Amino acid sequence: MTHTTVDSPRVAAPRRIGARSDGMRRPRPQIGRHALLLVLALFTLFPVLLVISTTLKTPEDVRVNPFGFFSTFSLQNIVDAWTVGRFSDYLWNSILLTVPSTLFVVLFSTMAGYTFARLPFRGRTILFYIVVLGLLVPFFTYMIPLYFQLRSMGLLDTLLGAVLLLTSGGLSFGTFFMRAFFSDLPVELEQAARVDGASELQIFLRVMMPLARSGMGALAVFTFLGNWNNFLIPLLYLPGGDFRPLTSGLYMFTGGRSLDIGPLAAGTLITILPVIVLFIVLQRQVTQGFLAGAVKG
Repeated sequence: MTHTTVDSPRVAAPRRIGARSDGMRRPRPQIGRHALLLVLALFTLFPVLLVISTTLKTPEDVRVNPFGFFSTFSLQNIVDAWTVGRFSDYLWNSILLTVPSTLFVVLFSTMAGYTFARLPFRGRTILFYIVVLGLLVPFFTYMIPLYFQLRSMGLLDTLLGAVLLLTSGGLSFGTFFMRAFFSDLPVELEQAARVDGASELQIFLRVMMPLARSGMGALAVFTFLGNWNNFLIPLLYLPGGDFRPLTSGLYMFTGGRSLDIGPLAAGTLITILPVIVLFIVLQRQVTQGFLAGAVKG
């Protein structure tokens, strides 16, 4: 009797976890890209770190070792800039100029953006293009006639005149931004509120404005940054110096025969620190505002 043996199939050995196949390779770390980003970050942070280091050094160390990082520690430069350099007054003037103008830009731009996006009326497109035309006209083309116009109206070297100029400079972009934001909001909510008997004002205040908070927050941050860092308007239209903000104060601080680097660095830090803190605190709201305005509901 002949016995026939059948070869049993070989059982493949289990592959070790993490073992690589011949056709698959792990992606190599992008060392070159990370190194380039690190170099760019160092170039970007170097001036800020140098300003902070110069501010916190003693006046003698600033003169002897101006490029040394955090070699000594002293608050004398901040005290001199705050008292002798009058940066406390400049800071208050910057707040008086920036906060009202930012509120006006956000308020008027929100109303205008909603009107152009949601309310149909004759000539809406042409009027919107006229408003947006302000983005295409450079400020240098009309800054001299505007000076004589403000002087004839009695608004030259006044807080009201500067606030109005800062407000008018941000309305074109604000209207353009908020119109795009309101155009992307769902129409069904507006229609449901109108069916329930809500007026246009109630729809705007109770339905649309809560949905537009992220867009208004993003517009407020960028308007605040632009008005806070504005240099030409305070320099040209506030010549007396009673309402001189931080940007003009830094310029006037460098106009003497001798330049004290320590208090100048302290004044620079006082100027840039509020906007840095504001952007860090509201960075998420700014990102959400632009993303919400870019995605259709």
